[in-house]
Amino acid sequence: MDFNVECVINPLISHNAKKTNLRRLKTDAADAHLLGTLFYKEEFEPYKKRGQHLMNLRYLTRQHESLTGMYVQAKLQFQAILDQVFPEYHGVFGDLYSKVSLRFLALHPTSKEVLEMSELEITTAIGRFTGRGRSVSWCLECAEILGAAAKRNPFKETAFSSHLISMQLLIKLLLQYQDHLADLNKSIEALLAVG
Repeated sequence: MDFNVECVINPLISHNAKKTNLRRLKTDAADAHLLGTLFYKEEFEPYKKRGQHLMNLRYLTRQHESLTGMYVQAKLQFQAILDQVFPEYHGVFGDLYSKVSLRFLALHPTSKEVLEMSELEITTAIGRFTGRGRSVSWCLECAEILGAAAKRNPFKETAFSSHLISMQLLIKLLLQYQDHLADLNKSIEALLAVG
């Protein structure tokens, strides 16, 4: 009687089992014998072939983790540059990395530019970025806080134009990461709802 048995063994397990032998033989027959004795000695769980749904979910979550790591690195780089250009900008908006905050900063990156604007211009600019999500009073409150932060800012002008270029690039990158992460979250939630 012929039996055809197929097993999937983790290569680390077989490699560690090979290390326990005193004599090191590197032949196909020795490897087959080792795998056979390993099969009879160990209690392996049967290999479960994962479905396509689970594999998609696993891939998307790994992508999400990777993208989140890159997003965190971009945030750290952005914060380092912002501290050299407009350190008092922290705390103007509830979330430094909100779309409103980043879009405003993309258009008006220095305290000098903010000081040249009237409170009404700042309020209007913030209102444009919020859409219908925030009230006029919230925009006015942020404009007042931003004006005070611009006055307190130690750097009225940026010494290096390269900082402004880097900050613009990082703002675009952060906004893109936010969009991509939101898309990934939707895809993961959709997969979870189906499964």
